[in-house]
Amino acid sequence: MIDVARLLPQLLNATGANPEMAEITAKLAWSRAAGEGLRRHAIPFRLFQQTLVVSVADVIWQKQMQSMSAELISRINRLLGREVVADIEFRIDPAAVEQVRANSESRQRPEDKARGPIPDELISAAGEIADPDLRERFIRAAENCIARREAQVDR
Repeated sequence: MIDVARLLPQLLNATGANPEMAEITAKLAWSRAAGEGLRRHAIPFRLFQQTLVVSVADVIWQKQMQSMSAELISRINRLLGREVVADIEFRIDPAAVEQVRANSESRQRPEDKARGPIPDELISAAGEIADPDLRERFIRAAENCIARREAQVDR
């Protein structure tokens, strides 16, 4: 299977200075850089010049994400193979975040829906973990722990 993230620099280079393609590739890179845990809470809205505008649900998420912005910018630009994003602006837009959450929940597999959502506190804690692989492992471990507890309660 081909990792789409590896194609982003080539896609960006092939389209030249096309601002629409730069925006699309920056959003795709954001999705990979933010990871699954943050993706539901911080939604890329647009790329204006070199500022990626990202929607978040509230001021807590805004502050949390601002503290991670330098790391996220570095990851995005590394994925794109050049500096496309110089800054990230986190805007509070709960409606946009809720819309994306609703869309992603409707596409979940039935077995994933049965587990239930991960509490926001865990997602926030995961956001403190700089390494994306470790962050995703933390989230999976939390999901497994919650599933085990729920299975014990059901007995």
